[in-house]
Amino acid sequence: MFEVLVYMFENYFESDIHPDHETLSKELFAAGFDQEDINGAFDWYSALESMSEGDEAQLGTAGLRIYSEAETKKLSADSLSFMMFLEQAKVLTPAQRELVIDRAMALSQPEIGLEETRWIVLMALWNQDKASDYLFVEDAMFNDNRPTLH
Repeated sequence: MFEVLVYMFENYFESDIHPDHETLSKELFAAGFDQEDINGAFDWYSALESMSEGDEAQLGTAGLRIYSEAETKKLSADSLSFMMFLEQAKVLTPAQRELVIDRAMALSQPEIGLEETRWIVLMALWNQDKASDYLFVEDAMFNDNRPTLH
């Protein structure tokens, strides 16, 4: 299912192309994706959209986040560290962090690594029209052509 989400994001949403559900489903199936994964991706993305519309004021701006045992088993240490870094850099709010955690936990795979977390963060912030700060940080952190500091 995760591959379907990335494909949808790269080929449709990032380009601001939003075909109807049936057309997109047919195109994804023609691209070689399984119908069960397509339906799962649609459900996952619909939940992302509805959660993005929620009231961010429900979560405070300070506090300590304690991860459950299920979260620490599924989310890699690199993923948790990355989210903490983004929150400290003021790229993610506590509400956005919770959205990312929820969407990561909703994926069917047993472990979510750094690469998957980066995609989930990008999709969540893109959906809220707040991806520019993240893309700047992402580029600075992961670009192989980093400038040399003297």
